[in-house]
Amino acid sequence: MFFHIILERNMQLHPRHFGSRLRDKLVSKLVKEVEGTCSGRHGFVVAIMGIEHVGKGLIRDGTGFVTFPVKYKCVVFRPFKGEILEAVVTMVNKMGFFAETGPVQVFVSNHLIPDDMEFQSGDTPNYITSDGSVKIQKDSEVRLKIIGTRVDATEIFCIGTIKDDFLGVISDPGAAA
Repeated sequence: MFFHIILERNMQLHPRHFGSRLRDKLVSKLVKEVEGTCSGRHGFVVAIMGIEHVGKGLIRDGTGFVTFPVKYKCVVFRPFKGEILEAVVTMVNKMGFFAETGPVQVFVSNHLIPDDMEFQSGDTPNYITSDGSVKIQKDSEVRLKIIGTRVDATEIFCIGTIKDDFLGVISDPGAAA
C-alpha cells in the first residue's frame, strides 16, 4: 500500500555549496540519497514530493561541513498481510516461484499454488494446469495475496499465495507466442 508521510533527515553539505543555490543542492542531494531506499519502519521511499522545512545548519568541528535538519514529504510503499497485489514472475522452480511487485520480492511456495497445477522442468520451468489452459512461467503477470511479511532494517520480504478466489495468472507471455 502507498502512503504519504513526512520524514526527517540530517543532511551534510560541503561549504562550497553555500550560496544562492543552497536549498536546491540540499533537495537534489536528498532525492539522490533517499529515493529508492527502504526503511523497515516506513517501507520503500518511492518519491519525494517536496520539502516541508529546512532547519538551521550546525557546523561540524574540524571539517567545515554543515548539518541541516530537513523535513520532507514523500510517498512510501509498504505491503501488508492480506493485501492483494499484482506482480511479475521472475523465477520458477520446484519449490514455488518468486515474483516482484515494485521493489518488493514475493515468494509463493508450491503449497500455496492451486493443487491442479503441476511443476514442469525444462528450458522454461513452469507450473501448468492438467488441461494446459493456465501456465505460470518467467515474466507471467500474477495477482497474489500477501500472507506474511518479514521486515529487516533495509529490506522487506513477503510470502504470498495464489490459492484463493480471483487470484492467479493475469497474463501469460507464452500465450502471445
